[in-house]
Amino acid sequence: GTVKESGEKHKGSVEIPNLSEENEVDDTEINVSKKKGEGDVLKDLMRTEGTTKVREALRDYLKALKTEFTLGMILPTKATVGQELAAERKPSGNTMQDSVSPQSLDRVGVKIPTVKILMREIFNSPADELYSIFTTKELVQKFSKCPAVIEAEKGGKLQMFDGCVSGEYAELVPSQRIVLKWRCRSWPEEHYATVALNFKDVAAQTELQLECKGVPVSNEDSTRQCWKKQYFEEIHILLQRSKDNME
Repeated sequence: GTVKESGEKHKGSVEIPNLSEENEVDDTEINVSKKKGEGDVLKDLMRTEGTTKVREALRDYLKALKTEFTLGMILPTKATVGQELAAERKPSGNTMQDSVSPQSLDRVGVKIPTVKILMREIFNSPADELYSIFTTKELVQKFSKCPAVIEAEKGGKLQMFDGCVSGEYAELVPSQRIVLKWRCRSWPEEHYATVALNFKDVAAQTELQLECKGVPVSNEDSTRQCWKKQYFEEIHILLQRSKDNME
């Protein structure tokens, strides 16, 4: 920049160390420095009005970047997802299988890398009873310990865990199969996974096979834990409590 009064030119730089879509632009740190010599008036100007101009430019830049990303012009590659996503876990308790299929890095909704989760769980319950636990408001509220919206019909709404989970029922075959559009509140806006729950009779028990497609890669672990801890383990407790009451 040039000092108007003296006509002297001075060089300096602007550094932005924490530019991220996770940060609000107004919270972005902007450091201003200058070369040796005079010109403090320019430095002070850059720290005040200059910072405002830089943030305006950043806001436009991030908006354009997101637009390009959404249109598919900038897409993460599999290499950016991280190392191997496959995770095989040893059976413990009633859990028979808990795995991730890395080959399913399809992109659903917004252009983000996603993964498919496969889980299996054995419940000490006939299939029709287990099916009811997923489709009856009173039973859902018992195992989730929260008010719920359960409209168990095609296109019906679903909301659980104080709104942390929402979606809708896409397919219902009594005692056999449920398909959901399903999302966590922390996921990218309007992004849904497809959850298929298949109920298989095994003697006096039921094997529940879960397939969850379209889970954001960054939310894979938390999604698996949600189903394991907040669904499966709590349903086991509900079934045991019901059995104890009958006895």
